[in-house]
Amino acid sequence: MAKLLLDNGEIFEGKSIGYDGTAFGEICFNTSMAGYQEILTDPSYAEQVIVMTYPEIGNYGINKDDFESSKVHATGFVIKNFCEKESHYLSSIKLDEYLKQKKVVAIEGVDTRRLTSIIRETGAMNCLITSGDITDEHRVELKNYAMDKNIAEIVSRKSKEVIKSKTENRKIKLAVIDCGIKKSILDNLIKQGCTLTIYPSDVSAKEILKEKFNAVLISNGPGDPADAVKTIQTAKDLIGKIPVYGICLGYQILSIALGAKTYKLKYGHRGGNHPCINKLTNKVIMTSQNHGYAVDVDTLPKNAFATYVNLNDGTLEGFACPELQIEAVQFHPEAAPGPDDASKIFDEWVAQIKQDRQDKKFFGLLNKLGGKNAKK
Repeated sequence: MAKLLLDNGEIFEGKSIGYDGTAFGEICFNTSMAGYQEILTDPSYAEQVIVMTYPEIGNYGINKDDFESSKVHATGFVIKNFCEKESHYLSSIKLDEYLKQKKVVAIEGVDTRRLTSIIRETGAMNCLITSGDITDEHRVELKNYAMDKNIAEIVSRKSKEVIKSKTENRKIKLAVIDCGIKKSILDNLIKQGCTLTIYPSDVSAKEILKEKFNAVLISNGPGDPADAVKTIQTAKDLIGKIPVYGICLGYQILSIALGAKTYKLKYGHRGGNHPCINKLTNKVIMTSQNHGYAVDVDTLPKNAFATYVNLNDGTLEGFACPELQIEAVQFHPEAAPGPDDASKIFDEWVAQIKQDRQDKKFFGLLNKLGGKNAKK
């Protein structure tokens, strides 16, 4: 027996398939039909309890290749049906065994349709999962629970790391600020021939600028972007001195550094089926997303413009500021899991860096396209 207690007092009962214990976190739902291994190990899910809306989970087990980091960052896992007999030639361990091994509290047998409806109607809230009975002490702990404000700094690496591409063309030197970066982002950049120097989230602009990089990428990560104070300051100090790109939390951090405002979404965007329209080309792509905050498009500076918009709710999904050599997207171009429609963004960014290194024409072209086609 296991129980899930929501902050609004509602209780769901089910069966424990993970670690025996109690876990707290912000409850959220993910609409992906596959990819639970990547989702569990995505650092952006730190201190969150994940509800999978797809009913059958665990049917292909856990393999040795699809980890997005070295550990499970989600504090809890909620599913409807656990598949006890997984079937996949790459599977090396069953999901329930993996959850126990990684000390993740998990519950199955929950009416996830009803639970998702509650989250959509009520909004994001804290919760607890326990493999035992809910006590008065649990209720007090849940009432006092709050996500750590330094969560991005906690999940970030603690020392600098250099990764060289195995391709022959390694002319691009890219600095990466790790706020909770996924392995797939690094893999995509390495395939593009970039030599990566990855820094902790509290790195200073001075340390980055002394290395003479071609560009900087600020990564995805967990938590409220406004809490990433050190990275925001670094972004402010970098802007105008070097091309800067951002993904997810990095996108939000760059927007704040430019003076824009962010706000918390009612229940966030999480899943591999979110349609976005490119405002420069009017083409639609399906994207993989994982975020609980959004950028207020009306607060972007006048020299910046929207590049992508979410077709489900109209929220801003990307912006560019060619004058300051900035471009960023809210969604995940690397997917993992999800469709690969947006992976071409890595191609575009690397081509942009190469062109900018030569004659800075690419950002000039982007500025012309933005002025002509993109509106806030």
